Amino acid sequence: MRTIVLAAAATLALTAAPAPAAASAAPQPRLGTCAPGELCLWEKPDFKGARHLHELSGTDIESCVPLPAGTSAQALANRTGRPVTTYQSAECAETGEFDTYPGGGTWVPQTPYRVRAFKVWES
Repeated sequence: MRTIVLAAAATLALTAAPAPAAASAAPQPRLGTCAPGELCLWEKPDFKGARHLHELSGTDIESCVPLPAGTSAQALANRTGRPVTTYQSAECAETGEFDTYPGGGTWVPQTPYRVRAFKVWES
């Protein structure tokens, strides 16, 4: 009788155990590497391709900073702590598309246009 009780208890424990998480759960998208205090721009969406890195120490505040000639970005991370405006125009012209991103840790895997220049604002 004791063997039957132990076997029943073991069976109950196995069937009451929580089911393991589904192996097919979609992985979270990986954000590009960008350290605090940096503005990182990638040539391709989803933080892929060549990365252009800018720090405040080497960037004039409130000045237009064009990306190197012939390049553009389609993903960005703003970790400067300051707002950054990106421009479709390499001259920061407001006749094309432009958007401003907060500096507290903004990750944009796909910009709405090719970024060719940016401005970092004081606040």
